[in-house]
Amino acid sequence: MFVKKGDKVRVIAGKDKGTEAVVLKALPKVNKVIVEGVGMIKKHQKPNTENPQGAIVEKEAPIHVSNVQVLDKNGVAGRVGYKVVDGKKVRYSKKSGEVLD
Repeated sequence: MFVKKGDKVRVIAGKDKGTEAVVLKALPKVNKVIVEGVGMIKKHQKPNTENPQGAIVEKEAPIHVSNVQVLDKNGVAGRVGYKVVDGKKVRYSKKSGEVLD
């Protein structure tokens, strides 16, 4: 998967289209990512020792990886490619040619 935890991405589809945020978690087995502040859902929690009354908690839901584009250091969104530099496989932006790792 071309997106990693900590990458700055732009959402290109869905209700949060245009949002730029950081990837909190990558889920490669299901091709999804959790992006900070994107795809917020409300989760109803049962009462427990921390919340004796229970609560409605807002949290980020996973979105499909095809709905995000990785931003390089200049903030330019583009597709990601792989190439070998000094014997190491690195990710790079196909638009700007800049190495992402």
